[in-house]
Amino acid sequence: MRVLVAGATGVIGRYLTPKLVAAGHEVFALTRPNAAHGSPEELGATSVPGDLLDAGAVTDAVRTVRPDTILHMATAIPRALSPRKIADQFAATNRLRTEGTRNLLHASAEAGNPRLISQSVAFMYEPAPGLADEDDPLLRNLSPKFAPVYDAIVDLERQTTEAGGLVLRFGHLYGPGTSFAADGPVTTGIRRGMMPLVGGGTAVFSFTHCHDAASAVVAALDKPVSGIRNVVDDDPAPVNVWLPALAEMLHARRPTKVPAWLVRPLVGEWGVAYFTQLRGASNARARRDLDWAPRYASWREGFAAELVA
Repeated sequence: MRVLVAGATGVIGRYLTPKLVAAGHEVFALTRPNAAHGSPEELGATSVPGDLLDAGAVTDAVRTVRPDTILHMATAIPRALSPRKIADQFAATNRLRTEGTRNLLHASAEAGNPRLISQSVAFMYEPAPGLADEDDPLLRNLSPKFAPVYDAIVDLERQTTEAGGLVLRFGHLYGPGTSFAADGPVTTGIRRGMMPLVGGGTAVFSFTHCHDAASAVVAALDKPVSGIRNVVDDDPAPVNVWLPALAEMLHARRPTKVPAWLVRPLVGEWGVAYFTQLRGASNARARRDLDWAPRYASWREGFAAELVA
């Protein structure tokens, strides 16, 4: 299969591109001039010049490659995030999700409408008991600063599904290059005792190792699946469980408990909601429809492999 990847050298792409090559696919990477994340050739792909935000360049790339499938894995999310600066920090990613998706679909129309598989997130569900499946509603009451991020995610999903494509909602990514990496800002904060349990730490996180995100994309290539699927591990956990467990793995002191009202002026409403209201997601449909299973069934195994070593 001929596959065009946007984001071939990103956090997921660095795992995904070699897996695609190993699976026998002919892989082409949409590559911006002076890209900062290395060469796609080092991962086994062929570079095709093009900026995802340049409609003409994207059209030229799709015409050249004539792919069977396009993989939209492109983001520009900073490794260290600040809830109070989230609107600015996600501005580039918002454009990749909205304009970038539109450019890919417009280009596809001239190249036989290859299938589109796009990356999204599995932690935007409206708070409710139990695990969320793909039919459950997304967040409704948003802080103004987070609204543009949410709107861009919804737009990417709408464009992809209306075109008959597949959206893979990944959980909180961990592994090299992420904020949860051994040298990432979250892990560093835990080591330094600077990651408190906010408001009881009641938000439920669903984690996804980058390896498992990539393997789900590869599994999806030969499955006639459209719509949305959650790609997360089997063990969603509240912050008050995973945060102390990571601190123990890192031989750091146990996180202190801090009331939400105390940190709200520092992190804003979204920052508080992130630690107190997120809902975990179910991977049942991805397991069934993609014939996929995570290598790390639990974040406990995955983090032990990444952090303890």
